[in-house]
Amino acid sequence: MGVSKLDVLYRRLLLTKLFIQGWGKPDDLRRIFEFRKTIGNRESCQRMVPKDYPILIDKVEEQADCKIMNGHFISPMDHYLPGIMPSETVTARFQFIIPKEWKSKYRPVCVHLAGTGDHFYWRRRTLMARPMIKEAGIGSLLRSSLRNVSDLFVMGGALVLESAALLHWLENEGYGPLAMTGISMGGHMASLAVTNWSKPIPLVPCLSWSTASGVFTTGVLSRAVNWRELEKQYATEAVYEEEIVRMLEYCGTDSFNMGQEFVKNSPSSLDNLQHIDLDADIQDLNVKRPGIRTGAVTQLHREKATIGASAAEVLFQDASKTNCSSYGINSVITNKYLLYENNELLKRGKRRTSLERESMLFMKGVMDECTHVGNFSVPVDPSLIIVVQAKEDAYIPRVGVRSLNEIWPGCEIRYLEGGHISAYLFKQGLFR
Repeated sequence: MGVSKLDVLYRRLLLTKLFIQGWGKPDDLRRIFEFRKTIGNRESCQRMVPKDYPILIDKVEEQADCKIMNGHFISPMDHYLPGIMPSETVTARFQFIIPKEWKSKYRPVCVHLAGTGDHFYWRRRTLMARPMIKEAGIGSLLRSSLRNVSDLFVMGGALVLESAALLHWLENEGYGPLAMTGISMGGHMASLAVTNWSKPIPLVPCLSWSTASGVFTTGVLSRAVNWRELEKQYATEAVYEEEIVRMLEYCGTDSFNMGQEFVKNSPSSLDNLQHIDLDADIQDLNVKRPGIRTGAVTQLHREKATIGASAAEVLFQDASKTNCSSYGINSVITNKYLLYENNELLKRGKRRTSLERESMLFMKGVMDECTHVGNFSVPVDPSLIIVVQAKEDAYIPRVGVRSLNEIWPGCEIRYLEGGHISAYLFKQGLFR
Protein backbone atom coordinates (compact mmCIF):
# COMPACT_ATOMS: atom_id res chain seq x y z
CA MET A 1 0.00 0.00 0.00
CA GLY A 2 1.36 3.42 -0.98
CA VAL A 3 1.29 6.63 1.00
CA SER A 4 -1.11 9.52 0.59
CA LYS A 5 0.12 12.32 -1.68
CA LEU A 6 -2.03 14.73 0.31
CA ASP A 7 -0.15 13.78 3.48
CA VAL A 8 3.18 14.49 1.79
CA LEU A 9 1.98 17.77 0.28
CA TYR A 10 0.45 19.00 3.53
CA ARG A 11 3.68 18.30 5.40
CA ARG A 12 5.67 20.29 2.82
CA LEU A 13 3.38 23.29 3.23
CA LEU A 14 4.05 23.48 6.96
CA LEU A 15 7.25 25.13 8.13
CA THR A 16 7.05 23.96 11.75
CA LYS A 17 10.20 22.34 13.15
CA LEU A 18 10.12 19.70 15.87
CA PHE A 19 12.59 19.30 18.73
CA ILE A 20 14.30 22.60 17.98
CA GLN A 21 16.26 22.46 21.25
CA GLY A 22 17.46 18.90 20.87
CA TRP A 23 17.06 15.81 23.02
CA GLY A 24 16.50 17.54 26.33
CA LYS A 25 18.62 17.44 29.45
CA PRO A 26 20.28 14.04 29.99
CA ASP A 27 19.24 14.10 33.65
CA ASP A 28 15.61 14.64 32.62
CA LEU A 29 15.81 11.66 30.25
CA ARG A 30 17.20 9.49 33.06
CA ARG A 31 14.34 10.48 35.37
CA ILE A 32 11.73 9.93 32.65
CA PHE A 33 13.03 6.47 31.73
CA GLU A 34 13.03 5.37 35.35
CA PHE A 35 9.52 6.76 35.79
CA ARG A 36 8.33 4.93 32.67
CA LYS A 37 9.15 1.64 34.33
CA THR A 38 6.76 2.59 37.14
CA ILE A 39 3.81 3.79 35.08
CA GLY A 40 4.35 0.96 32.61
CA ASN A 41 3.01 -1.42 35.25
CA ARG A 42 -0.70 -1.10 36.01
CA GLU A 43 -0.40 -2.43 39.55
CA SER A 44 2.12 0.21 40.58
CA CYS A 45 0.59 3.02 38.52
CA GLN A 46 -2.94 2.73 39.91
CA ARG A 47 -1.63 3.46 43.41
CA MET A 48 -0.09 6.74 42.28
CA VAL A 49 -3.36 8.66 41.84
CA PRO A 50 -5.86 8.45 44.74
CA LYS A 51 -9.53 8.07 43.89
CA ASP A 52 -10.35 11.36 45.61
CA TYR A 53 -7.67 13.36 43.80
CA PRO A 54 -8.78 17.03 44.01
CA ILE A 55 -10.34 18.47 40.83
CA LEU A 56 -11.95 21.90 40.71
CA ILE A 57 -14.68 23.33 38.46
CA ASP A 58 -14.01 26.99 37.64
CA LYS A 59 -16.96 27.91 35.45
CA VAL A 60 -20.31 26.49 34.35
CA GLU A 61 -21.98 27.77 31.19
CA GLU A 62 -25.52 26.87 30.13
CA GLN A 63 -26.11 26.67 26.38
CA ALA A 64 -29.13 25.73 24.30
CA ASP A 65 -28.14 22.12 23.75
CA CYS A 66 -25.61 21.42 26.48
CA LYS A 67 -23.85 22.47 29.64
CA ILE A 68 -20.15 23.37 29.47
CA MET A 69 -17.92 23.20 32.54
CA ASN A 70 -14.32 24.38 32.68
CA GLY A 71 -12.06 22.95 35.36
CA HIS A 72 -8.49 22.42 36.44
CA PHE A 73 -6.26 20.39 38.75
CA ILE A 74 -2.56 20.05 39.52
CA SER A 75 -0.98 17.37 37.38
CA PRO A 76 -0.01 14.34 39.50
CA MET A 77 3.18 14.20 37.43
CA ASP A 78 4.46 17.25 39.27
CA HIS A 79 4.32 15.37 42.57
CA TYR A 80 6.50 12.53 41.31
CA LEU A 81 8.91 14.39 39.01
CA PRO A 82 8.99 17.94 40.38
CA GLY A 83 10.55 20.52 38.10
CA ILE A 84 10.45 18.40 34.96
CA MET A 85 7.22 19.85 33.56
CA PRO A 86 7.12 23.31 31.97
CA SER A 87 5.55 25.65 34.52
CA GLU A 88 2.59 26.45 32.27
CA THR A 89 1.58 22.75 32.10
CA VAL A 90 1.69 21.95 35.81
CA THR A 91 -1.95 23.03 36.06
CA ALA A 92 -3.99 20.66 33.89
CA ARG A 93 -7.12 22.19 32.38
CA PHE A 94 -10.15 20.53 30.85
CA GLN A 95 -13.59 21.25 29.44
CA PHE A 96 -16.56 19.03 30.28
CA ILE A 97 -19.54 19.04 27.92
CA ILE A 98 -22.73 17.20 28.88
CA PRO A 99 -26.31 17.19 27.55
CA LYS A 100 -28.89 19.23 29.41
CA GLU A 101 -30.97 16.08 29.67
CA TRP A 102 -29.66 12.52 29.57
CA LYS A 103 -31.44 10.08 27.26
CA SER A 104 -31.32 7.15 29.69
CA LYS A 105 -30.55 6.29 33.28
CA TYR A 106 -26.88 6.12 32.32
CA ARG A 107 -24.66 9.15 31.92
CA PRO A 108 -21.98 8.02 29.45
CA VAL A 109 -18.87 10.17 29.00
CA CYS A 110 -15.98 9.91 26.56
CA VAL A 111 -12.62 11.52 27.35
CA HIS A 112 -10.99 13.10 24.26
CA LEU A 113 -7.23 13.69 24.32
CA ALA A 114 -5.76 16.34 22.03
CA GLY A 115 -3.85 15.59 18.86
CA THR A 116 -0.74 17.39 17.60
CA GLY A 117 -1.37 21.13 17.35
CA ASP A 118 -4.85 20.91 18.91
CA HIS A 119 -4.16 23.17 21.87
CA PHE A 120 -7.70 24.46 22.29
CA TYR A 121 -11.14 22.94 22.74
CA TRP A 122 -13.20 24.38 19.88
CA ARG A 123 -12.16 21.82 17.24
CA ARG A 124 -12.98 18.76 19.33
CA ARG A 125 -16.04 20.48 20.78
CA THR A 126 -17.40 21.28 17.31
CA LEU A 127 -16.42 18.14 15.41
CA MET A 128 -16.80 15.50 18.12
CA ALA A 129 -18.41 16.59 21.39
CA ARG A 130 -21.54 18.41 20.20
CA PRO A 131 -22.39 15.82 17.51
CA MET A 132 -21.95 13.02 20.08
CA ILE A 133 -24.44 14.73 22.39
CA LYS A 134 -26.93 15.11 19.54
CA GLU A 135 -26.46 11.66 18.03
CA ALA A 136 -26.00 9.48 21.10
CA GLY A 137 -26.46 11.59 24.22
CA ILE A 138 -22.82 11.06 25.21
CA GLY A 139 -20.97 13.70 27.19
CA SER A 140 -17.35 14.61 26.44
CA LEU A 141 -14.42 15.64 28.57
CA LEU A 142 -11.75 17.47 26.55
CA ARG A 143 -8.21 17.45 27.89
CA SER A 144 -5.85 20.20 26.66
CA SER A 145 -2.29 19.16 25.63
CA LEU A 146 7.76 20.35 21.28
CA ARG A 147 10.69 21.84 21.81
CA ASN A 148 12.70 18.88 23.13
CA VAL A 149 12.38 15.17 22.43
CA SER A 150 11.92 14.72 26.17
CA ASP A 151 8.84 17.01 26.08
CA LEU A 152 6.90 14.26 24.31
CA PHE A 153 7.74 11.78 27.06
CA VAL A 154 6.85 14.23 29.82
CA MET A 155 3.50 14.83 28.16
CA GLY A 156 2.87 11.09 27.82
CA GLY A 157 3.61 10.37 31.47
CA ALA A 158 1.57 13.36 32.59
CA LEU A 159 -1.46 12.36 30.52
CA VAL A 160 -1.43 8.81 31.89
CA LEU A 161 -1.71 10.12 35.45
CA GLU A 162 -4.03 13.01 34.59
CA SER A 163 -6.40 10.67 32.76
CA ALA A 164 -6.54 8.44 35.82
CA ALA A 165 -7.42 11.47 37.97
CA LEU A 166 -10.21 12.50 35.57
CA LEU A 167 -11.64 8.98 35.29
CA HIS A 168 -11.74 8.70 39.10
CA TRP A 169 -13.48 12.08 39.30
CA LEU A 170 -16.07 11.11 36.70
CA GLU A 171 -16.85 7.90 38.57
CA ASN A 172 -17.16 9.77 41.85
CA GLU A 173 -19.59 12.20 40.22
CA GLY A 174 -21.79 9.34 39.05
CA TYR A 175 -20.93 9.35 35.34
CA GLY A 176 -20.59 6.18 33.32
CA PRO A 177 -19.94 4.11 31.38
CA LEU A 178 -16.66 5.83 30.54
CA ALA A 179 -14.56 5.63 27.38
CA MET A 180 -11.44 7.23 25.90
CA THR A 181 -10.49 8.37 22.43
CA GLY A 182 -8.18 10.70 20.54
CA ILE A 183 -6.95 11.38 17.04
CA SER A 184 -3.33 11.02 15.94
CA MET A 185 -1.11 11.76 18.95
CA GLY A 186 -4.25 12.07 21.07
CA GLY A 187 -5.19 8.52 20.12
CA HIS A 188 -1.80 7.23 21.13
CA MET A 189 -1.91 9.03 24.47
CA ALA A 190 -5.40 7.63 25.09
CA SER A 191 -3.99 4.15 24.42
CA LEU A 192 -1.27 4.65 27.03
CA ALA A 193 -3.81 5.96 29.54
CA VAL A 194 -6.13 2.96 29.11
CA THR A 195 -3.29 0.49 29.74
CA ASN A 196 -3.14 1.74 33.33
CA TRP A 197 -6.86 1.88 34.13
CA SER A 198 -7.80 -0.96 36.45
CA LYS A 199 -11.24 -1.63 34.92
CA PRO A 200 -12.53 -2.58 31.47
CA ILE A 201 -12.94 0.60 29.42
CA PRO A 202 -13.77 1.17 25.73
CA LEU A 203 -10.99 2.79 23.71
CA VAL A 204 -11.08 4.17 20.15
CA PRO A 205 -7.61 5.38 19.10
CA CYS A 206 -7.91 7.04 15.68
CA LEU A 207 -4.96 7.41 13.30
CA SER A 208 -2.40 6.11 15.79
CA TRP A 209 -0.44 2.89 16.14
CA SER A 210 1.73 0.93 18.57
CA THR A 211 4.67 3.36 18.84
CA ALA A 212 5.69 6.90 17.93
CA SER A 213 9.18 5.87 16.78
CA GLY A 214 8.19 5.48 13.14
CA VAL A 215 6.42 8.84 13.16
CA PHE A 216 9.70 10.68 13.75
CA THR A 217 12.10 8.38 11.86
CA THR A 218 10.32 7.15 8.72
CA GLY A 219 7.03 9.08 8.50
CA VAL A 220 6.65 12.43 6.75
CA LEU A 221 7.04 14.20 10.10
CA SER A 222 10.66 13.03 10.16
CA ARG A 223 11.35 15.87 7.72
CA ALA A 224 10.19 18.35 10.35
CA VAL A 225 12.61 17.02 12.97
CA ASN A 226 15.58 19.28 13.70
CA TRP A 227 18.10 16.54 12.96
CA ARG A 228 20.94 19.04 12.74
CA GLU A 229 20.62 19.98 16.41
CA LEU A 230 19.97 16.38 17.49
CA GLU A 231 23.07 15.11 15.68
CA LYS A 232 25.16 17.95 17.05
CA GLN A 233 24.16 17.17 20.64
CA TYR A 234 24.58 13.44 20.16
CA ALA A 235 28.08 13.97 18.74
CA THR A 236 29.28 16.37 21.43
CA GLU A 237 27.71 14.88 24.58
CA ALA A 238 28.94 11.37 25.26
CA VAL A 239 26.34 10.81 27.98
CA TYR A 240 23.67 9.95 25.40
CA GLU A 241 25.65 7.05 23.99
CA GLU A 242 27.45 5.95 27.13
CA GLU A 243 24.63 6.14 29.70
CA ILE A 244 21.19 6.84 28.24
CA VAL A 245 21.33 4.02 25.68
CA ARG A 246 21.89 1.47 28.45
CA MET A 247 18.58 2.46 30.04
CA LEU A 248 16.50 1.72 26.95
CA GLU A 249 14.21 -1.28 26.96
CA TYR A 250 11.75 -2.48 24.37
CA CYS A 251 9.37 -5.20 25.42
CA GLY A 252 12.15 -6.86 27.40
CA THR A 253 14.90 -6.39 24.81
CA ASP A 254 17.41 -3.72 23.97
CA SER A 255 15.66 -1.15 21.78
CA PHE A 256 18.92 0.38 20.59
CA ASN A 257 20.08 -2.97 19.24
CA MET A 258 16.68 -3.53 17.64
CA GLY A 259 17.05 -0.12 16.06
CA GLN A 260 20.31 -1.20 14.46
CA GLU A 261 18.47 -4.10 12.88
CA PHE A 262 15.73 -1.68 11.82
CA VAL A 263 18.15 0.59 9.96
CA LYS A 264 19.98 -2.35 8.38
CA ASN A 265 16.75 -3.80 7.04
CA SER A 266 15.21 -0.47 6.13
CA PRO A 267 17.89 1.56 4.32
CA SER A 268 15.18 3.56 2.59
CA SER A 269 14.26 5.07 5.94
CA LEU A 270 17.48 7.05 5.81
CA ASP A 271 16.27 8.78 2.67
CA ASN A 272 14.38 11.13 4.95
CA LEU A 273 17.71 12.52 6.13
CA GLN A 274 19.20 13.31 2.74
CA HIS A 275 18.31 16.98 3.08
CA ILE A 276 20.26 17.38 6.30
CA ASP A 277 23.53 19.29 6.50
CA LEU A 278 25.47 19.30 9.71
CA ASP A 279 26.61 22.59 11.15
CA ALA A 280 29.95 23.81 9.90
CA ASP A 281 31.39 23.58 13.38
CA ILE A 282 30.89 19.81 13.30
CA GLN A 283 32.02 19.18 9.74
CA ASP A 284 34.87 21.69 9.59
CA LEU A 285 38.10 19.96 10.53
CA ASN A 286 39.70 23.32 11.29
CA VAL A 287 37.57 23.77 14.42
CA LYS A 288 38.81 22.21 17.64
CA ARG A 289 35.93 20.45 19.43
CA PRO A 290 37.43 17.99 21.92
CA GLY A 291 33.96 16.70 22.78
CA ILE A 292 33.32 15.31 19.30
CA ARG A 293 33.76 11.56 19.31
CA THR A 294 33.99 11.23 15.53
CA GLY A 295 37.66 12.21 15.27
CA ALA A 296 40.57 13.84 17.05
CA VAL A 297 40.77 17.15 15.22
CA THR A 298 44.04 18.35 16.70
CA GLN A 299 45.79 15.09 15.92
CA LEU A 300 44.41 15.20 12.40
CA HIS A 301 45.96 18.63 11.82
CA ARG A 302 49.30 17.41 13.14
CA GLU A 303 49.25 14.35 10.89
CA LYS A 304 48.20 16.45 7.93
CA ALA A 305 51.13 18.84 8.41
CA THR A 306 53.57 15.96 8.90
CA ILE A 307 52.37 14.16 5.80
CA GLY A 308 52.57 17.35 3.76
CA ALA A 309 56.11 18.17 4.90
CA SER A 310 57.34 14.62 4.41
CA ALA A 311 55.84 14.37 0.97
CA ALA A 312 57.42 17.64 -0.11
CA GLU A 313 60.84 16.64 1.27
CA VAL A 314 60.83 13.30 -0.52
CA LEU A 315 59.68 14.85 -3.75
CA PHE A 316 62.39 17.52 -3.73
CA GLN A 317 65.06 14.90 -2.97
CA ASP A 318 63.85 12.76 -5.84
CA ALA A 319 63.70 15.78 -8.11
CA SER A 320 67.33 16.70 -7.47
CA LYS A 321 68.38 13.22 -8.50
CA THR A 322 66.31 13.09 -11.65
CA ASN A 323 66.59 16.77 -12.70
CA CYS A 324 62.79 17.19 -12.69
CA SER A 325 61.60 20.64 -13.60
CA SER A 326 60.06 22.96 -11.01
CA TYR A 327 56.75 22.64 -12.81
CA GLY A 328 56.85 18.86 -12.51
CA ILE A 329 57.60 19.03 -8.80
CA ASN A 330 54.74 21.42 -8.12
CA SER A 331 52.41 19.27 -10.17
CA VAL A 332 53.25 16.13 -8.21
CA ILE A 333 52.91 17.95 -4.88
CA THR A 334 49.54 19.35 -5.94
CA ASN A 335 48.32 15.92 -6.95
CA LYS A 336 49.47 14.51 -3.62
CA TYR A 337 47.57 17.18 -1.72
CA LEU A 338 44.46 16.70 -3.85
CA LEU A 339 44.59 12.96 -3.20
CA TYR A 340 44.94 13.62 0.51
CA GLU A 341 42.06 16.12 0.58
CA ASN A 342 39.80 13.76 -1.37
CA ASN A 343 40.61 11.01 1.09
CA GLU A 344 39.74 13.29 4.00
CA LEU A 345 36.46 14.30 2.37
CA LEU A 346 35.60 10.63 1.95
CA LYS A 347 36.37 9.94 5.61
CA ARG A 348 34.33 12.96 6.65
CA GLY A 349 31.38 11.74 4.59
CA LYS A 350 31.59 8.33 6.25
CA ARG A 351 31.66 9.94 9.70
CA ARG A 352 28.62 12.03 8.80
CA THR A 353 26.70 8.97 7.57
CA SER A 354 27.61 7.14 10.75
CA LEU A 355 26.40 10.06 12.87
CA GLU A 356 23.11 10.19 10.98
CA ARG A 357 22.57 6.49 11.56
CA GLU A 358 23.47 6.67 15.25
CA SER A 359 21.15 9.64 15.80
CA MET A 360 18.29 7.84 14.08
CA LEU A 361 18.92 4.68 16.11
CA PHE A 362 18.95 6.71 19.29
CA MET A 363 15.70 8.43 18.30
CA LYS A 364 14.04 5.07 17.66
CA GLY A 365 15.34 3.75 20.96
CA VAL A 366 14.12 6.61 23.14
CA MET A 367 10.77 6.79 21.32
CA ASP A 368 10.12 3.07 21.75
CA GLU A 369 11.18 3.26 25.39
CA CYS A 370 8.50 5.78 26.32
CA THR A 371 5.78 5.43 23.69
CA HIS A 372 5.63 1.77 22.63
CA VAL A 373 2.47 0.24 24.07
CA GLY A 374 4.35 -3.05 24.40
CA ASN A 375 6.23 -1.43 27.29
CA PHE A 376 2.95 -0.92 29.16
CA SER A 377 0.39 -3.30 30.63
CA VAL A 378 -2.22 -4.86 28.35
CA PRO A 379 -5.64 -3.22 28.87
CA VAL A 380 -8.00 -5.19 31.11
CA ASP A 381 -10.33 -6.05 28.20
CA PRO A 382 -8.78 -5.56 24.72
CA SER A 383 -12.05 -6.65 23.09
CA LEU A 384 -13.42 -3.19 23.98
CA ILE A 385 -10.80 -1.53 21.76
CA ILE A 386 -11.51 -0.45 18.17
CA VAL A 387 -8.46 0.94 16.36
CA VAL A 388 -9.20 3.17 13.36
CA GLN A 389 -6.38 3.45 10.83
CA ALA A 390 -5.95 5.06 7.40
CA LYS A 391 -4.64 2.68 4.75
CA GLU A 392 -2.31 5.24 3.13
CA ASP A 393 -1.25 7.08 6.29
CA ALA A 394 2.14 8.73 5.66
CA TYR A 395 2.32 10.16 9.18
CA ILE A 396 1.90 6.90 11.10
CA PRO A 397 4.00 4.17 9.41
CA ARG A 398 3.00 0.63 10.30
CA VAL A 399 5.87 -1.13 8.51
CA GLY A 400 8.64 -2.44 10.74
CA VAL A 401 6.76 -2.16 14.05
CA ARG A 402 4.59 -4.61 15.96
CA SER A 403 0.89 -4.60 15.18
CA LEU A 404 -1.59 -3.56 17.85
CA ASN A 405 -3.63 -6.75 17.47
CA GLU A 406 -0.46 -8.69 18.23
CA ILE A 407 0.16 -6.70 21.41
CA TRP A 408 -3.53 -6.51 22.39
CA PRO A 409 -5.08 -9.81 21.28
CA GLY A 410 -8.80 -9.40 20.74
CA CYS A 411 -8.83 -5.74 19.71
CA GLU A 412 -10.49 -4.78 16.42
CA ILE A 413 -8.72 -2.80 13.69
CA ARG A 414 -10.70 -0.93 11.06
CA TYR A 415 -9.11 0.66 8.01
CA LEU A 416 -10.29 3.75 6.16
CA GLU A 417 -9.46 4.63 2.58
CA GLY A 418 -7.00 7.49 2.12
CA GLY A 419 -4.32 9.04 4.29
CA HIS A 420 -3.90 10.81 7.61
CA ILE A 421 -4.99 14.30 6.54
CA SER A 422 -8.00 13.26 4.46
CA ALA A 423 -9.24 11.02 7.28
CA TYR A 424 -8.88 13.82 9.80
CA LEU A 425 -10.68 16.33 7.59
CA PHE A 426 -13.45 14.19 6.14
CA LYS A 427 -13.94 11.09 8.34
CA GLN A 428 -14.85 12.61 11.72
CA GLY A 429 -18.30 11.05 11.44
CA LEU A 430 -16.74 7.59 11.19
CA PHE A 431 -14.57 8.30 14.24
CA ARG A 432 -17.70 9.05 16.26
